Amino acid sequence: MCAIGCVAWPAPATASASGSIALRAALEMIGVPYSWGGGGVHGPGYGIGRGARTKGFDCSGLAEYAYARAGILIGTTTTEQWRSGVRISEEQLEPGDLVFYDNDTKRPGPEHVGLAVDRERMVHAPYTGAHVRIDPLDRPDLLGVVRLDLGRGDAGA
Repeated sequence: MCAIGCVAWPAPATASASGSIALRAALEMIGVPYSWGGGGVHGPGYGIGRGARTKGFDCSGLAEYAYARAGILIGTTTTEQWRSGVRISEEQLEPGDLVFYDNDTKRPGPEHVGLAVDRERMVHAPYTGAHVRIDPLDRPDLLGVVRLDLGRGDAGA
């Protein structure tokens, strides 16, 4: 399945096998509308509340879908996904790693997630009215990075 304006984005060779698959799956969804509460393991879906009439993804739905394509179930919320792998430093970041953001100081923990394309960019579903797209990864509210491929020797370093 390829969204509107889809481009074949080869994952860099440094990504883990599951990270490469997940990243490729997320990149194939570029152009799909944001839908609050939308999407999941089976792809774009109708959300809830503000997303009830839009078939698409919210940030965690996109991440859940991408990793399900790689055979890894990571949960449906950013909180579940934050706990689903091994936290690594930004310096260890590889394509396909999950990057989390804490943009609500009243509620500690992640409110947003994307998949690293490289050390400078991520693919994500940003907000209502937007579409899945690539944006800069470096933001002041970056909380941390999680790697899902636990079989790699460098994952827990």
